[in-house]
Amino acid sequence: MKKGNRFIKVVLLLALLISIPAFLSACGNKNASGKQVVKVGVVGTSDAPIWKQVNQNLKKQGSKVRVKLVSFTDGVPANQAQANKDIDLTAFQHYAFLHQEEKEKHYKFKVVGQTYLVPLNVFSSKIKSLSQIKNGDKIAIPNNVTNAGRALKVLETAGLIKLDPSKGNTPAIQDITQNKHHLKIIQVDPSKIMNLLPDFTAGITNSNFVLAAKKDPIKDAIYRVSPKYSDPKNKPWINVIVARKDEANKAAYKQIVKAYHTASVAKELEKLYSGVYTPAFKY
Repeated sequence: MKKGNRFIKVVLLLALLISIPAFLSACGNKNASGKQVVKVGVVGTSDAPIWKQVNQNLKKQGSKVRVKLVSFTDGVPANQAQANKDIDLTAFQHYAFLHQEEKEKHYKFKVVGQTYLVPLNVFSSKIKSLSQIKNGDKIAIPNNVTNAGRALKVLETAGLIKLDPSKGNTPAIQDITQNKHHLKIIQVDPSKIMNLLPDFTAGITNSNFVLAAKKDPIKDAIYRVSPKYSDPKNKPWINVIVARKDEANKAAYKQIVKAYHTASVAKELEKLYSGVYTPAFKY
């Protein structure tokens, strides 16, 4: 009997030791120093200095929460990782992209905070103003759904085309209802548009590609949209911090948003992006 009891105790002890790591993992990713690590998915690494400032702010606020960035090359796998609970938050997408992803893939996500607004302006190496547009001119726009839709909305705001309003924030070329100059709008890889400007009258692409081409996304644009995040037309294009819906009220996430919505982060944005990215929060 004693040998049998001893065997049972050994089995129970082994089961307990095996269960401890799983229990700790489920309790919230605490590191050796007792900090609560929150994994935030981003695209690329350009925002790293901003999140470094967020961590400094969390420390100053006496929070045990710390952000660990997980970099992706594209937003689609980042959202997949969040849905699979491989990461906790994402901070790379604007409302329009988020809503498109939710519609297509039935994700249960929720915005917990806004970050910044990035302009999508019009550029040209041939003309100085959209008033110089002629009949039949070619315009390059991005070839992905959300940015193509946004570029078309820019052309509509500029008075060059009209769109079917029922298509919301993601209209396609076939949703143009009026094109008074008979413009030839061509979808192109957004990373190539700045280099292809000599082949087009004008082009619209993301600010990061404009910066990569050593141009200023605001000063070198021939047409600029309003940079104010309070402008209702800009709401779909504001970048956001996103959580899974059932975890959106976590105290740790609220602390992160509080640490982001500060003057120090706004200053870091100004420094990092030379005033191109506009903070989309009050501080």
